[in-house]
Amino acid sequence: MLRVTKLTDYGIVVMTFLAASAADSLAARDIANAAKLPLPVVSKVLKMLARHSLLVSHRGVTGGYGLARDPREISIAAVIQALEGPIAITECSDRTGGCGRQARCSVKANWNLINRAVHSALEEITLAEMTRPMRQPLVTLGPTGRQHPVA
Repeated sequence: MLRVTKLTDYGIVVMTFLAASAADSLAARDIANAAKLPLPVVSKVLKMLARHSLLVSHRGVTGGYGLARDPREISIAAVIQALEGPIAITECSDRTGGCGRQARCSVKANWNLINRAVHSALEEITLAEMTRPMRQPLVTLGPTGRQHPVA
């Protein structure tokens, strides 16, 4: 089963909350309370996202965290990469040498195609879109142009 980690799930919740907020900056405690997430986890996520320039931190009494860019310019792929590293569903999708069978693998090219499709889909979804329910569009995968319904 393919899954994002709990930390990344929380990170997307935090980023979506900030995208929907009218405030330019919110304290970690306020974000944690509003999102109903543990403060230590929220603090960790906020620091990681700030390190990857997705958030800006403001010091002082009225300090806190805010989005570094417009929510329409931040993709879900960027959030996942900031918290988990490169998006790869198999070892060979991420780097060379991760698998002993790589040189003679008959499905590596297909996994790379699938990985690019997943990455592309995540790249196309923005934080702004995550703040509201999305339609269930068809996704086109592969060079044949076949469309597959999204579950």
